[in-house]
Amino acid sequence: MAKIVTLGELMLRLSPEGNDRFIQSDHFRVIPGGGEANVAISLANYGHDADFVTKLPKHEIGQLALNAMRRYGVGTSHIVRGGERVGIYYAETGASMRPSKVIYDRAHSAIAEARPEEFDFDEIFEGAQWFHWSGITPAISDNAAAIVKAACEAAKRHGVTVSVDLNFRKKLWTSEKAISIMRPLMQYVDVCIGNEEDAMLCLGFKPDADIEGGKTDAAGYHKIFEQMAKTFGFKYVVSTLRESYSATHNGWKALIYNGEEFYESRHYDIEPIIDRVGGGDSFAGGLIHGLLTKPTQGEALEFAVAASALKHTINGDFNLVSKEEVESLAAGNANGRVQR
Repeated sequence: MAKIVTLGELMLRLSPEGNDRFIQSDHFRVIPGGGEANVAISLANYGHDADFVTKLPKHEIGQLALNAMRRYGVGTSHIVRGGERVGIYYAETGASMRPSKVIYDRAHSAIAEARPEEFDFDEIFEGAQWFHWSGITPAISDNAAAIVKAACEAAKRHGVTVSVDLNFRKKLWTSEKAISIMRPLMQYVDVCIGNEEDAMLCLGFKPDADIEGGKTDAAGYHKIFEQMAKTFGFKYVVSTLRESYSATHNGWKALIYNGEEFYESRHYDIEPIIDRVGGGDSFAGGLIHGLLTKPTQGEALEFAVAASALKHTINGDFNLVSKEEVESLAAGNANGRVQR
């Protein structure tokens, strides 16, 4: 199995119980998570040597966050300790026509104020095969954007494959700022992952799709996939295609393009959704595993879509499933019967 490095912010998610609203809650569950941390957890579960890079305070709350990664077998030896705080976000789980809601409290977190020189990226990427980051990290701060650039440069020096999940977050930056930062970083990227909104707001490519209406047509992506691959030299361009019927009922599939052929995955009807936070991260983790271990891009994509469909059934940010469970679903075993 491969050595895979991910870089980003590890946060603490505070959520009401069940479908309670923020304003009626008198206590919250504490759930560690964060985009690239979630990817590392998935890859460790599939048997890879996953190493997560971030900065966390030396105090007990920082240790709590770090221990969450250790619990699931993720390497933490390159996590820098220091800074004042762990980023927090509050997540309210929606239901039916009421959407889920996220409120961030992550300003001045340890990784947001870290500096590139605090990380020895040449040591970090020694022996690595893959590096993954997301658009959330450079959106945190200019310092974090500089850290991502330094990491990408080092990854390329070491011949490491680089993937990005564009992950536009409108509460963190504007589309104009995202495009100014993200487009130059694409020169280092081999595998680009993003949905229809991400492609438009991070890179300026507009698909033929009804984003707000939750309607997607895979054929509308072919042209922009070809344009993105030609513009940036991506080896793979990949998008999830989510049909939002309600907060607890989604359609789910994905599309991949390798510069020559398109492949559209099978479609999953997910109802009820238990927790969709981390769904995209679980897709990225599944895709990385698939591209490293499967003989075709189609088989890699099917693994990724099955993995992310399963994540929608699990509370918390982490996709706590095994490779065997994903393979079973990808093979068509979706009846949910008790395994005895």
